Amino acid sequence: MEGFQAKLKYYNAQADKELSKYPQIIKLEQQVGVPKTYLAAGVVGFVSFLIFFDVWGQLLSNLIGWLYPAYTSFKAIESTEKSDDTQWLTYWTVFGFLNIIEFFSDTILYWIPFYYLFKTVFFLWLFLPPFKGAQVLYAKFLRPFLIAYQGDVDSSLNKLKSKVNEATKEAMNSVVDSVSSDRSDKTE
Repeated sequence: MEGFQAKLKYYNAQADKELSKYPQIIKLEQQVGVPKTYLAAGVVGFVSFLIFFDVWGQLLSNLIGWLYPAYTSFKAIESTEKSDDTQWLTYWTVFGFLNIIEFFSDTILYWIPFYYLFKTVFFLWLFLPPFKGAQVLYAKFLRPFLIAYQGDVDSSLNKLKSKVNEATKEAMNSVVDSVSSDRSDKTE
């Protein structure tokens, strides 16, 4: 039991150290008189409760999968370091791929008990620095697939780009011709 309490105190101290980096949390702690680690645990517990019982489960799960990664992506863009850019580009590539899969399998996944809880834990595994699950999925599954079909995808995209350019030119020529003929009709 003492080992458990020692670990709990250690994690509480680590969380307190991390939470002390945010002046708003310190101010809230002073206003309500509750330690910031308890406040954070309460928020995490409440959000987990909502997700567990699927009260706004989809919204909260997607917010968790977006909010922290979006903010840290912003910080990575603003930094001069390249490794954090790669980490977050990898995350967003995997995140987008998983959202497309979820879109097509949503009616099946919805019936899985505690789906949004599992999804939230999965998102945490994907983006939290100790795990970096997005890099694992990218390296083992997504990257080999994309490399295998890169030539085909590039060729298809170039054909599509060419067709869009042609259609745009035709549309612009049609508009110019229409405007020109309207002006010549009015001057006659």
